[in-house]
Amino acid sequence: MATHLDRVEVLHKVPATDVKTRGWKGVMRTLNERGVVVVTNHNEPEAVIIPAKEYAALVDAIKNAESRTRSELDVLRSRFDERLAALRAPDAGARLRSAMRGRARLGGKVKAGGSF
Repeated sequence: MATHLDRVEVLHKVPATDVKTRGWKGVMRTLNERGVVVVTNHNEPEAVIIPAKEYAALVDAIKNAESRTRSELDVLRSRFDERLAALRAPDAGARLRSAMRGRARLGGKVKAGGSF
């Protein structure tokens, strides 16, 4: 049963004593009815019980997000490496010294990044 996972405070709560008295079957019955169960101890959340399918979906979502992040970082790293490659050129030192000797002629415009 797919449910909308929300903040712990608004989910259905089951006291830890109910888990003890009703047993696992009782908890699973509540889980099947509600989709998500928060087990509390002295009214404080201690655990969240979700169906195995929902757990697998969460794990997949995390893996996909991590994969996208890695991919985006790889693109940024590649672009950065391309820009740094100019510093490895044989004439890089001479070009830098030449640029630093002259006065900057910006013509009222800021030059930075790839446009510089």
